[in-house]
Amino acid sequence: MKKNRYFIIAAIVLALIAVALILSQSRTTFKRTLSDFAIDDTSNVTKIFMADKNNNTLKLTRIKPGKWVVDDKYPGQKSTINMLLTTMLELEVKEPVALTARNTIIKQLAVNSVKVEIYQWKFRINIFGKIKLFPREQLTKVYYIGGATQSNRGTYMLMENSSEPFVTYLPGLRGFVSPRYMPIEKYWRDYNIFRKSFHEIASVKVEFPSNPELSYLVKNNHDKELSFISLIDNLGIPNYDTLRVMNFLTSFLKIDFEALINDMDKHRKDSILSSPPFHILTLLDTNGVSTTIKTYHKAAYPDAVDEKGRSIPYDLDRLYALVNNGQDFTLIQFLVFDKILRPKTYFLKEKKSNNHKFEH
Repeated sequence: MKKNRYFIIAAIVLALIAVALILSQSRTTFKRTLSDFAIDDTSNVTKIFMADKNNNTLKLTRIKPGKWVVDDKYPGQKSTINMLLTTMLELEVKEPVALTARNTIIKQLAVNSVKVEIYQWKFRINIFGKIKLFPREQLTKVYYIGGATQSNRGTYMLMENSSEPFVTYLPGLRGFVSPRYMPIEKYWRDYNIFRKSFHEIASVKVEFPSNPELSYLVKNNHDKELSFISLIDNLGIPNYDTLRVMNFLTSFLKIDFEALINDMDKHRKDSILSSPPFHILTLLDTNGVSTTIKTYHKAAYPDAVDEKGRSIPYDLDRLYALVNNGQDFTLIQFLVFDKILRPKTYFLKEKKSNNHKFEH
């Protein structure tokens, strides 16, 4: 009797699983509505692929919660990717394109649009959202993003294999969503160069090629003591301002560049990089990983003058920088980098100088 009861229970469970599997499969094979552009859950998005008509492509891949990678190479910019996910979640359809304009809009989308593919985790068995079994990555949506409507308050969109375009909008946005779907790598990369705490830094070397007497090395000896070494004679300097050196080492927690300019005209870029670097900074972390950046002067605008009317040769707000160990050419701000590009004199007790930008 007891054995029969177990058989009955097992049969019921198997029947429920079979029904759930059939319903799940029917849902995935059921033809989706042609205006179903929004996704219902951004937490299960695993990958986003975009491509435009100029052969630009982009792949965003979630490697863990809150962490994305761009084109399998670079950390993703969290704020930009979150904006895209929010757009995908909140996107709404305003209306179908009028019949009289439908063919025109379809032709426009064929010539100028961004194809978007969205991949999500789905479960072969999903019983009322409570029992989820057999997860798999699945392509859930493919659509095309076009240009703006005449009012600039809507965006033309078309589902793949559909001939009915729609006008979509984002509630609360006074504009159109096309700029949020740009398949250009540089717009999605994290602009961070350093994100190191004091305890993660083994040493920092700052070199001034045109003024070697200002170069130095700071060693963080297992958080127990610091060493400040002058590089011109490789001698330790005992009489330095400890507080200033401590502040220097804690300034690497968040250092970002302003813009990625790898696509600058090659002749102009080569000319800049052939000049002596303004600074060379090398950070060695406690894992033995070394990161080097090189900065270069940026020419001031032709008519730039100081407060006394004198001509200024170099931009006082920005520098060029070769970062990621020479892989990327960027624009950086003195406002951000001043605190990690101090000259040696800044740290010496007998001679402190704040006006370091004009010393070199």
